[in-house]
Amino acid sequence: QVTLVESGGGLVEAGGSLRLSCAASGSTFSFNSFGWYRQAPGARRELVATISIGGSIYYSGSVKGRFTISRDNAENAVYLQMKSLKPEDTAVYSCKGTRWVAGRTSEYWGQGTQVTVSS
Repeated sequence: QVTLVESGGGLVEAGGSLRLSCAASGSTFSFNSFGWYRQAPGARRELVATISIGGSIYYSGSVKGRFTISRDNAENAVYLQMKSLKPEDTAVYSCKGTRWVAGRTSEYWGQGTQVTVSS
């Protein structure tokens, strides 16, 4: 059974930094794509950043220039370095691994980690 486990969340003051990690276990394959998503209370889940196995990266406009996504293909892990954090970055952050095989898409989600930014 494939599981994704996030870590690194916590409470930080505005302007501070955090580094989130997401490690996959039970997988015999590499994910084609990893993504970080976040969901604030009362809000819809939103995409934060994605990275492909080849290194192509996308950032949402709200985090571009402040967050950096990276991955370790050998470890089947993805990271999110967050700098210059703002109170509006407060949310549960979840990672998603996507695998594409023979036209089929499989998605795997972690349980999420809370990030709270105080003003």
